[in-house]
Amino acid sequence: MLQTVQFLNALAEPTRLAAVRLLWDGAEHCLCELMAELGATQSRMSRHMAALKQVGLVVDRRDAQWVRYRRNPDLSPAAAAMVDAVLLSIPELEMQRAA
Repeated sequence: MLQTVQFLNALAEPTRLAAVRLLWDGAEHCLCELMAELGATQSRMSRHMAALKQVGLVVDRRDAQWVRYRRNPDLSPAAAAMVDAVLLSIPELEMQRAA
C-alpha cells in the first residue's frame, strides 16, 4: 500500500507527470530534451527524474555528459496499467498547461 501511495505521489506533480507522458512512448530521452520540452532547468528536471527513478517508473543511462531516461522495462503490469489510467484520465491540453 505504501509503495502505491509513493508511486501516485510521484505522478501527482505536474512536471513529473508531463515527463512520464513523454517517456511513455518507450523511447530513450535525453535530459536536455525533457528540459526543452517541459521548460525546466537542469537542476529542477534532474530532481524530478530522480523522484521518478526512486519509485521505479524510469531507468537512466549515462551518455557522456548527459543522462538518458526511459520507461522502466521491468515495471510490473499493474504499475504500468496504473500509469496508463492516470495518463488517459488527463486531457492533453491540461497536460500542456501543467508543464
